[in-house]
Amino acid sequence: MNRIILLTGRPGIGKTTVLLRIVDELKKRNLLVDGFVSREFREHGRRVGFKIISLSDGREGWLAHVMQPTGPRIGKYKVCIEDLESIGVDAILRAIDRADVIIIDEIGPMELLSRRFRRAVYEAFNSGKAILGTIHYKIRSSFLSEFKDKMDITVIEVTVENRNDLPLRITSEILKVMERS
Repeated sequence: MNRIILLTGRPGIGKTTVLLRIVDELKKRNLLVDGFVSREFREHGRRVGFKIISLSDGREGWLAHVMQPTGPRIGKYKVCIEDLESIGVDAILRAIDRADVIIIDEIGPMELLSRRFRRAVYEAFNSGKAILGTIHYKIRSSFLSEFKDKMDITVIEVTVENRNDLPLRITSEILKVMERS
């Protein structure tokens, strides 16, 4: 496997759950893991938005919400660029400086609206560090086309059949990559 591992799959398949299980496994092995995760937010059983959460300090904010007053629109959501940059981008940049493994959950249409986010992802990809992230299934080809010839990137589709086996398998691969570097 490669230094950059990106999980993809249809919405709700468990990409972030797999990613968080890998984070837990890496932490058990005393690795410093930093970055951010995204979580869907529901009210009365209905998805109304997505939160962005820093792994190191637990700060959270809105990535997007149906009631977000300003920001670019993606479907029924408006994206909160301010929270994305103050929490997500800052988490990526901090992870580049101090983490063993950089976590980026997720690279998707909402996140890519931010120039600062795109720049931080490029910086992370060029850092030489191990990266574990998720990438929206609809943009993986177009986004990765910029990197495919220059970077070692493995994209793994999360499915119902493999999602329980992936955490230990990917943890093992990340550890192998780190031993080589």
